[in-house]
Amino acid sequence: MAPSYMATNAVLKELHGDLKRRMDKAVTDFQTHLVSLRTGRANVQLLDQVRVDYYGTPTPLTQIAQVTTPEASMIIVQPWDAGLLKEIEKALRAPEHGFNPSNDGKLIRVPIPPMTEERRRSVVKQLNQELEDHKTALRNVRRDGNESLKKMAKDKKISEDEEKRAQDEVQAMLNEEIRRMEEAAQRKEADIMHI
Repeated sequence: MAPSYMATNAVLKELHGDLKRRMDKAVTDFQTHLVSLRTGRANVQLLDQVRVDYYGTPTPLTQIAQVTTPEASMIIVQPWDAGLLKEIEKALRAPEHGFNPSNDGKLIRVPIPPMTEERRRSVVKQLNQELEDHKTALRNVRRDGNESLKKMAKDKKISEDEEKRAQDEVQAMLNEEIRRMEEAAQRKEADIMHI
C-alpha cells in the first residue's frame, strides 16, 4: 500500500495522526460494546461490565474473582475472598445486568438461559443502534478533519489541491473504518442469530 499523503506532508502529519487515533478509538470502543452483547452462549466477557463494591470501591468482577465457562450455558464465578460472595451476587442481580446467580457458599453459578427469537432480534436491534452511533462518531471526526483542512487552506498553509487530496484521504480513512465496523457487526449478528 502506498504511504499516506497526509502522513508524509509535514503540515498535515499531526492532523493525520490525530484523525487516525480518534477513528481507531471509536472502532475499539465499538468492538468493546460488541463483546458485551449476549449471544446465547456463556462467555466470560458478558461479566466485563459488572462492578462489585469492594471495600467502598466499584471494582471490575474479573479483578476480584476467577470467571470461567465450564459449559455453554453456565458461568462460574469463584471469588478469591469468600467474604465477597454476597457483594458479587448483589452486583450480578442488579437490573442492568439481569443475571439470576446462585451461591453455594464457595462459588457463584450464573446460568445463561437460551435466548428467545424475540430477545435475539432485540439484541440485533441494539447492535445496529451501537453501529449507527459509532458511525456517527466517525463522521464527526471526518467533519473536524475537513474543517481543519479548510482553515489551513484559508490561512494559506496548504494549497487548494492539497486540501482536496487530504479531504479525499480523510474520506478513505472513514470508509475503511466503517467497513471494519460493519464486518464485525455482521459477524456478531450471525453469532447472535445462530441457535
